[in-house]
Amino acid sequence: MSIADSAAAHARDTLFRNHRSGFSRAAQRPYDFTCPSPDTYPFQWAWDSSFHAIALVHVDTRRARDEIRSLLGAVTPTGFLPHMVLWQDDLRPTATADFRIDLWQGWRSVTIAPPVVARAIEHVYRATRDDLWLRRVLPPALAFFGWLAEHRTSPGTGLIEIYQPDESGLDSSPKYDAALGIESAPEDAVHDAWHAAMRSLITAYSSPARTPETPLRDRRLFVWNDVLVNTVYADGLACLARLARTAGLDGRTAARLAEESHAIGAALMRHCWDETTGAFYDLDLVAGKRRDVLTASSLLPILLDSVPAAAAHRVVEDHLLNEREFWRPHPIPSVAASEPSYDPSFRTGAIFRGSSWVNLNWYLYQGLRSRGYRAEADALAARTRALVAASGTRECYSPEDATGHGARSFGWSSLVLDLAASTATEED
Repeated sequence: MSIADSAAAHARDTLFRNHRSGFSRAAQRPYDFTCPSPDTYPFQWAWDSSFHAIALVHVDTRRARDEIRSLLGAVTPTGFLPHMVLWQDDLRPTATADFRIDLWQGWRSVTIAPPVVARAIEHVYRATRDDLWLRRVLPPALAFFGWLAEHRTSPGTGLIEIYQPDESGLDSSPKYDAALGIESAPEDAVHDAWHAAMRSLITAYSSPARTPETPLRDRRLFVWNDVLVNTVYADGLACLARLARTAGLDGRTAARLAEESHAIGAALMRHCWDETTGAFYDLDLVAGKRRDVLTASSLLPILLDSVPAAAAHRVVEDHLLNEREFWRPHPIPSVAASEPSYDPSFRTGAIFRGSSWVNLNWYLYQGLRSRGYRAEADALAARTRALVAASGTRECYSPEDATGHGARSFGWSSLVLDLAASTATEED
């Protein structure tokens, strides 16, 4: 069996193995989704589910549509979409201990995730041309992006802000170490130190009256403009602008969404771009400075049309394709190999500290293609398929030897199906 066929077989098996459906008594509604991992992450996660829908396009378009519909069933009347949706009544009691969350209304987290859902909707719609489905899912998606603009925009930068590291999905990334007070933790203590810091943060926020709209900025515990979150947000706004035109919405809506997308890209250039190093860095708004740790999110804005070509080419040439930093034998590591915190072997047991992740590779593949680096994009897709062929659908992988790390039967690693399809389309 070829590498491509082996990776595809692992991906399809995972998507079928991780399928969950039923009726939630707490939520009083049915669910139909793909869990990230049966043993480790049994619930529905917002950005995972969006990636699952993209992969499912190549397996079962009905399930791809149901995945999005189930996720958006958790959107509140105010437009909030939670990071985690705990549909299963029997599994919910242990959730707060296992996943460090505050439950809200008994079955939703009170936190957000990167808003990949808009990109997923566009992807599924392109594959199905299901206009009725689009008309059903577009309003709650628009409501969520409106909620983000209203409740999470930083007054000083215009960028979206997060209030705890896991809202970026990058949980234990070393770029958060200083803000969490764990920058001096030895390697074998990072995992426990991060969990302790997260428990302290959640305890400080915890209140019976807390809702998704509770203002946390003024608490000044953790207020952050994350490059990945804002890149995904700007990309999502551009997707929604195109979908709004397709759905025949008021032309002013599409124009406004496109303008908002461009404004986020401009704000990333203004506040997060470092001309000296040629990379993007997050803003720690409590400390009032950029955190100049070179991670994969430093590369991600190459995806945005609003980022000037000169900046994008510097990111690609100086960093992404740099063998001393990100272009490792099995790219792209979540932390540059030149960083002291680089952990390619998962020695810390903490995620996003050096391992390669299929979802980041998937985004960077799109970015490379859009910037004219077609051969490099195809090489990244091929190396990503090789990771999955070698170690199965793991949560993440060693960028040095392709060893699988973290959870097994991990859903978003099935994005290799979309990478394979995109590469084949490009060759055609």
